[in-house]
Amino acid sequence: MTQNPTLEEVRSMLSHQGYITEPGIVMSVFLAMELKKPLLIEGPAGVGKTEIAKVMASAKNTDLIRLQCYEGLDAAQSLYEWNYQRQLLHLKLDEGSQRSLEEKEKDIFSERFLLKRPLLQAITHHQAPVLLIDEVDRADEEFESFLLEVLSDWQISIPEIGTIKATHIPQVIITSNRVRELSEALRRRCLYLYISYPEFEKELRIVLSKVPNIDKELALQICTFMAEVRQLRLEKTPGIAETLDWATALAGLHIDALDKEIVEQTLGIVLKDWQDIRQAQDSLSELFERVGAISRLG
Repeated sequence: MTQNPTLEEVRSMLSHQGYITEPGIVMSVFLAMELKKPLLIEGPAGVGKTEIAKVMASAKNTDLIRLQCYEGLDAAQSLYEWNYQRQLLHLKLDEGSQRSLEEKEKDIFSERFLLKRPLLQAITHHQAPVLLIDEVDRADEEFESFLLEVLSDWQISIPEIGTIKATHIPQVIITSNRVRELSEALRRRCLYLYISYPEFEKELRIVLSKVPNIDKELALQICTFMAEVRQLRLEKTPGIAETLDWATALAGLHIDALDKEIVEQTLGIVLKDWQDIRQAQDSLSELFERVGAISRLG
């Protein structure tokens, strides 16, 4: 593939990696690569946001470097830390040498004692990697501000070593589940893509593609049932990830059609909250009635 792929090449790239896509996603990925700008992807959990970064890294034949965000994440945990244990051991072994304190200090604060965290790994990588900053909304606003500075300059200052500049600018994918609102500054820095729950036809194509041994009738029933479940008022609405887990499990059990008993026994694959499971169990009869047009369902 060329350094700057065409729109059709991006579509083919995603397709060849097994990512069932749509025009809006293809265009967003293409523009992010063409303009060399971060792509901010928002949407519910389990709809394929992270998968875009994985597919892009595989298609570009480069490494995926992932920074998983969480509450309390700070610069040291995302950039670098010194390997203090190795430094102390080195100093202990070096006690008998005649070297000056300045020489010893310069030695232990060299790159071989540096623990590179994801952001520094991305900046110093031998080729342009795909940098996935996952669930950035879980980190606090202070970290978000720090992240903006790194994304703007693509350089990091380490007091003991100096400034390290990126030789290859990473392709950045940032995901958010909208746990909190992101700053306008970060949004302006990125291109934006929202991925919602898939339409029935798209979800069916994904299931048939990712679970090739599944009975087509069962796949139809699963996707219809999932579409109905998402209409309930749930604490955690299941995404395509749960659909694929459920389809894989049922195919592995050699199930060729849904019935109420098997649904009740396997709801823990689809729903991850006991109140959601209780609500779905109470609504099973109604759910099966609404999808009764699917043959053998109910």
